[in-house]
Amino acid sequence: MTTILANRQTRRRGIAFAVLIAITILLMAFSGNPLVGEVQRGLSFALRPFQGAIADVASGISGIATAITEIDQLRTDNTALRDENERLANENERLKALKQENDAMSALLQLQSGFDHDTVAVRVIGREMLETRRVVTIDKGTDDHIELGDTLIVQGGALAGKVTDLGTTFAKVTLISDSTSTVVGKLVNTGKTGDIVGQAGGVLIMRNIDSAVEIGIDEEVFTAGLELGGGIRSPYPAGLIVGSVVDVERDANDVVQTAFLAPAANLDSFELALVITDYAGRLPAVDDQPVPCGEEGTVPEGEVECFTPAPSVKATPKVTPKP
Repeated sequence: MTTILANRQTRRRGIAFAVLIAITILLMAFSGNPLVGEVQRGLSFALRPFQGAIADVASGISGIATAITEIDQLRTDNTALRDENERLANENERLKALKQENDAMSALLQLQSGFDHDTVAVRVIGREMLETRRVVTIDKGTDDHIELGDTLIVQGGALAGKVTDLGTTFAKVTLISDSTSTVVGKLVNTGKTGDIVGQAGGVLIMRNIDSAVEIGIDEEVFTAGLELGGGIRSPYPAGLIVGSVVDVERDANDVVQTAFLAPAANLDSFELALVITDYAGRLPAVDDQPVPCGEEGTVPEGEVECFTPAPSVKATPKVTPKP
């Protein structure tokens, strides 16, 4: 039975093959016949819309594939451009920060070259900013001839504070905005003085100003640099700008008034500063202290030559009238 089936399939294949050969021979024989050519052209014309549609479909499919490829490429390019843009933005911020630091350094060096005192350039390496305590740490100390009490100034010659603690390679500076700081300030228009103290919030308070003094808003205040009796003088050199008046508080029944100052220095964010190393404030050494006028002695350069002691006040005996 299996052999019979195999023979039938073989015969069918042979017949089909023979038919195809015969058709091919016939087509080859009649291909040059004009009638056959007309039939071929007719069929070609009739099938042309279908060919166009098929071509359009193929073109559309090819376009979709191309668009998908282009979208993927655009997505890749967009990601690369976004990363490059972010890199350039970061680089721009870095260059901007470097420019700001360079400008600050240039201004500080210009101040240093034209300043009347010897100074050391320093950088802030730490901050202690509590509500009433304002202290910064700088990167130089006794190895650079910095001493306790030395004055710290920033860009523009603005007063920032004074050295209150130090080591060989660092120093701590108490800022004038600290609640323990006191500076004798002088109003630029009248020359009148007052005590400037720090407070929370950054605004400085200038107290004990004569109530008769007219104080203008935006009036600048400088360090007074007063020299006092007994060889004592201000811990800060004269002429350093402290701030400008933003408000005044007057009391008609009081003999003094109070001014509120905006610091000239940006005390919360400065990074570079100068330490004045050749100003000797406070009380000079014992051998250099001024003496009462009329007595022999030596004094430091720039100090008062002598001072007149304040007269002593003697108690007046109380007299009881006789009855």
